[in-house]
Amino acid sequence: MIRHVVLFKLKFGVDAEFVGQVFSALTDLQTKIPGIVSISTGQDNSPEGLQRGHTHGFTVDFETAAARDAYLPHPAHQAVGSMIVGITEGGVAGITVLDWEM
Repeated sequence: MIRHVVLFKLKFGVDAEFVGQVFSALTDLQTKIPGIVSISTGQDNSPEGLQRGHTHGFTVDFETAAARDAYLPHPAHQAVGSMIVGITEGGVAGITVLDWEM
């Protein structure tokens, strides 16, 4: 299994309701793209103070690396990815992505 982790800083003034819509669109990808095991989204609440400016994030767990690789160019992922870039401080430059095998 592959875990895909995405962290970002929300732009100032983005409506919380819209963030909820973006996260709903993200979790809906599980019904549109084969090989997704689970998706989890949320706002930071860590007391450690090590966020490095990140305020929100999500994880996507995939059955295999091949499923992750098919997800990346998928049109449904690209559409949601554009929404996330649009609400992120700095656009793509403000997003951190890590993947690892579980």
